[in-house]
Amino acid sequence: MEIVENLIKIRENIPENVSLIAVSKTKPTNLIELAYGQGQRDFGENKVQELVEKQDSLPKDINWHMIGHLQRNKVKYIATFVHLIHSVDSYRLLLEINKQGFKNNRIINVLVQIDISKDNTKFGFTYTEFNELIKLNKFKDLKNINLKGMMGMASFSSDLSIIEREFNELNNYYSEHKINLNLNILSMGMSGDYELAIKCNSNMIRLGSTIFGTRIK
Repeated sequence: MEIVENLIKIRENIPENVSLIAVSKTKPTNLIELAYGQGQRDFGENKVQELVEKQDSLPKDINWHMIGHLQRNKVKYIATFVHLIHSVDSYRLLLEINKQGFKNNRIINVLVQIDISKDNTKFGFTYTEFNELIKLNKFKDLKNINLKGMMGMASFSSDLSIIEREFNELNNYYSEHKINLNLNILSMGMSGDYELAIKCNSNMIRLGSTIFGTRIK
């Protein structure tokens, strides 16, 4: 099967320290099961309803990643099981995740999304906004959140120099704060730019079409 071949090829070509998230959004469960059969355990979804439905019907040792924009009123639906929320883009969302973590007696792993692109279509903290959170020590009271790292999505551009500059800026910012914030994940790179992201020190990539083929609308 093509999915099996794709997974094998990707794993052979990425460093051991890079975590692969298979972006399974819109994909039927039988295709996810194919990837699962090849040992893939980390899958990413961008819609809460789809994530909940798949979690309910697929093996329980799958690590489910919420990679899409997350509304505060939907956190409660994934708080009992989500492995990592990649797209934390506001302090109010952090507060809600912490609240739901407390309700469910869980510490929920999160990445803060930094808006590194020039698209004006993506979510995330600006560097200035996140600096303010650090300055005010806003994380100290969030006992049910485990801040694991940072995530960024580059501009939608065919100019690789723009993408590389944005990845390097986030890598430098991450490197500046990873010790004092105890971070270990820098998530950059999708199907079109993951190789460049890895060169810029990303250690977590999110691949959909490279594994599963063209996305179903």
